[in-house]
Amino acid sequence: MINNHTDRPLEKLPTERQVIYEPDQDWAYNHHAALAVFGGRLYAMWSSGRRNEDDCGQRVMLSSSEDFVHWSAPRPLVDSQQGQRSELVLTAGGFYCREGILRAYFGRYEYPFSCLREEGRLRPEAKDDPGHLGTCMGVLSTMDGEHWTAPRLLEVPVVPNHGPQLTRSGRLIVSGGVMYPYSDDPSGEGLFTITGIYGDAFGDQPAYDDSAAIELVSRVREWEAPLLCEGSFFQTDDEVIHMMLRSNGGWLWCTESRDDGATYGEPFPTGFSDDGSKFHFGRLPDGRFYGVSNPVTGGGRNPLVLALSRDGENFDTQYILRDEPYDRRFSGMYKGGLYGYPHTVVADGFLYVIYSKRKEAIEITRVPLAAL
Repeated sequence: MINNHTDRPLEKLPTERQVIYEPDQDWAYNHHAALAVFGGRLYAMWSSGRRNEDDCGQRVMLSSSEDFVHWSAPRPLVDSQQGQRSELVLTAGGFYCREGILRAYFGRYEYPFSCLREEGRLRPEAKDDPGHLGTCMGVLSTMDGEHWTAPRLLEVPVVPNHGPQLTRSGRLIVSGGVMYPYSDDPSGEGLFTITGIYGDAFGDQPAYDDSAAIELVSRVREWEAPLLCEGSFFQTDDEVIHMMLRSNGGWLWCTESRDDGATYGEPFPTGFSDDGSKFHFGRLPDGRFYGVSNPVTGGGRNPLVLALSRDGENFDTQYILRDEPYDRRFSGMYKGGLYGYPHTVVADGFLYVIYSKRKEAIEITRVPLAAL
């Protein structure tokens, strides 16, 4: 069983960190950060909202750095825009780099006007979101990091949790909540096949994957976990794909694919503790597997921890990356948790980790691989 059991106290690693974005009163919500290395620069993207999580007008921001220390002034990568019934909700979905092209992905949907508050300006208060319309994944690309194509919508009804990730065969998989679309088109902009763990939860209605859908699927599938969502996978040398899932039940769950992501087995609980947050798994150049997450239950998504494993099962070497306090500056819906939704990149002898703080500030940490 995949687990993070350890008898050793957690050691705090010596790291470097930089603040990429500080919140202001006009754009006080910032979350869903992702990283890429392209053309000798680091690129960061994240969701930015005026006040509340996933509210009308949420946009996707971009900043870059050539030295980790100095970051360009953030600018909209995909700006706020009007949908048919409300301003769209746009969510940063991660990057994918191939053959001199950097692609950035995002999710989008809108709320039915009947669900909105304050004359259509604010999202509904219900946690399970009583309705989303037009859920879709989009993409735009650049060859120089400065000039981007116009956003293009793909026929993928998913708000991506992370950008497309390669399997050992070269197949691309997008980790969603209950859907994990895959493509054999290496461009990352071609046909994606929809698969996942949603079963017949949608009945005769079109299937989709966003925050409303995961509540629906978890309820209909009657898993023992409160919900399953926000996947991140790693693939072991036996070619099994382990799609790790948030459960909000104190432990990560997992669904496995033994056919390169075409189908997935029934989800099951692991022994990897979790405080109810998004996380990111990957593999180091020396072959070890890693996960960056919030494993201390009841800790308020603090500390942020790096766990290492030689076999992809026992993540028993663990380090604290961040545990410093940060006070929330602005009120807003669902802005709990300190170190939120990490994403990682391994490059240039470092492990880079980006995350939000109280869903307000965007910060990045790096640690030399030699220190691990």
